[in-house]
Amino acid sequence: MSVEFFDEQRRQLIAAIRADIEQVASRIGKAALDKRVLGAMTKVPRHEFVPAEVQSRAYLDTPLPIGFGKTISQPFMVAVMTDLLEVKPDDIVLEIGTGLGYQSAVLAELAGQVYSVEIIDELAQLAIQRLKRQGYTNVEVRVANGYLGWPEHAPFDKVIVTAAPDLIPTPLINQLKAGGRMVIPVGLPVAQQLLVAEKDQNGKLTTNEIMPVLFSLLEGSEQPEFRAS
Repeated sequence: MSVEFFDEQRRQLIAAIRADIEQVASRIGKAALDKRVLGAMTKVPRHEFVPAEVQSRAYLDTPLPIGFGKTISQPFMVAVMTDLLEVKPDDIVLEIGTGLGYQSAVLAELAGQVYSVEIIDELAQLAIQRLKRQGYTNVEVRVANGYLGWPEHAPFDKVIVTAAPDLIPTPLINQLKAGGRMVIPVGLPVAQQLLVAEKDQNGKLTTNEIMPVLFSLLEGSEQPEFRAS
């Protein structure tokens, strides 16, 4: 399949996302997604961030398997979560759950610096390769337990989590800057909610439920050995 084929598929996907946003407009409090978010998703080649065997389906609006029992998120959900994060060009962003690096790449188009944590070594190494091939120099990936965040680079302006804990992990709350924002799915597998959490200047956290979602579970709070990559 040619570059032109994938480019057209990507344009069609973004058009579908624009149309589908009406379904959740009342939940997210806006009738359209930020143009910067859609611009980033138009630019990032999703087919470069999925295994070769599913590349032909890269621009379907659906999760896809990436190995190790994990999936790349549905593009519509990537768009909504990224929009809710309200990333600014100079933001330092923490991402929990790198996968193969697609969400990382979208964030890299929008933020000043992205720090991404992935617990599965093999996925992290593949993500690093893919991000380098696409020329992203403002993303750093670490193999670690995402529940614990990345304290060495805290505090973060924004935090995005792509797997669901039962409750918002305390380390991630602590690593969120005053005035910062977090987008995270939370809850038991049968009752997850996508939350936007905001920390005020006094350190108080408030949360807003956006919509029911279904994410894989965020792996637990035991700390494995950190491995830099």
